[in-house]
Amino acid sequence: MNAHGIIPVSEDIDRQVYEQILSFIRLRVTETYAYPPEIVQVDGITIATLGNFSASVGKPKSKKTFNCAAIVASALSGRNILHYKAHLPEGKHKVLYVDTEQSKCHCHKVLERILKLAGMPTDQETDRLVFFMLREYSPKQRRQIINHALAADPEIGFVVIDGIRDLMYDINSPSESVDLINDLMRWSSMHDLHIHTVLHLNKGDDNTRGHIGTELNNKAETILQVTKSQFDGNISEVKAMHIREREFQPFAFRINREALPELVEDYAFTQERKPTTEAITDAQHAKALEIAFENGPIVGYGLLIKSLRQGYAEIGFKRGRNICIELNKYLMGRGVIVKKDKAYAYLPEALDNQEDSATQEV
Repeated sequence: MNAHGIIPVSEDIDRQVYEQILSFIRLRVTETYAYPPEIVQVDGITIATLGNFSASVGKPKSKKTFNCAAIVASALSGRNILHYKAHLPEGKHKVLYVDTEQSKCHCHKVLERILKLAGMPTDQETDRLVFFMLREYSPKQRRQIINHALAADPEIGFVVIDGIRDLMYDINSPSESVDLINDLMRWSSMHDLHIHTVLHLNKGDDNTRGHIGTELNNKAETILQVTKSQFDGNISEVKAMHIREREFQPFAFRINREALPELVEDYAFTQERKPTTEAITDAQHAKALEIAFENGPIVGYGLLIKSLRQGYAEIGFKRGRNICIELNKYLMGRGVIVKKDKAYAYLPEALDNQEDSATQEV
């Protein structure tokens, strides 16, 4: 039995231990169970409690690590950072930050960023924040290191695992995913702390990657989605993808000249839902598509959208991926772009190549 009264279970359980386990796991209506301490909030809405785990998810380069840095800095300082307000209770005031993929140089930048955000000195060590770099270890070894670190220091109250995918060998393995989620639940419960993980979204959609992503969605207390603005690549948006509490208002941040995340005030989230129109003549379409399809049919949807972005940028219509997706739908609707098997082809004859043709809105 550990300090929190939880009895570790082994494969060989004698009768006495089994009876202790039954006594621990049985819920009694006559007993009072305290609500777990709320340690991280966004504008007064709880997103993290002790004994649970959460996640930040997003596509590569969406600034997920910067988002984690803000949460950790708030936990260390008690300050409002971005919209996060964190408080670690007495006796659980330490943070363990685990990075699984970056080099020492990049990890050091993350460490400095956290301390600067928290208003803590960067020229001396602090025992409040423990930073582990596990790039060189295997998934099994990484989990063992985390397990021993949590067991060795009962004052750890908040844990960040930046790269949960690297704690497993096969991201699509159901058994590995269940085992890893069970580890997160066991660690957070047995050691009375909160674990915040980081996982990529699929490149083609907004679903979390692999079977582990499905398990995270089902079991996590909160999933925060970090998305790069399609109108300004320097801005990242944060919203609740899944949350047990009511949803908080999304917010946005950018990276300032000091390489620190800062709020973008009065950011208009509705702008991306407004129809974006550009007057493009058929002659302009033809010129852009000649550039996009200069090497003939294009195999693969991702390469098609990339080629359209390049082609239309050449004629002065430089737009984001989502706009080019709508543009492709419009062109396919007119029969200008056709698909056969996995290849996309451009049919010039489908366009009216008169300079004075009616403009089309996309």
